[in-house]
Amino acid sequence: MNTTMEKWKCTLCDYVYDPAVGDPDDGITPGTAFEDIPDEWVCPWCGAPKSAFKKLE
Repeated sequence: MNTTMEKWKCTLCDYVYDPAVGDPDDGITPGTAFEDIPDEWVCPWCGAPKSAFKKLE
C-alpha cells in the first residue's frame, strides 16, 4: 500500500500537507510521507501539533 501521496489537513486552520510538496521551509523535503515527518513538527500556518491533522479521504 502506497501511503506517501496521501494528503493530511490541519483541523485547526485547514492547512493541507501535500507530500509531493513537503514543507521545505521547515526542513521537510518533497516526497516525505506524513507518517515520516518527525513528531515534533508543527503546522506551518498555525503551529498546531502533528496530532491535530486528519488524513484527507
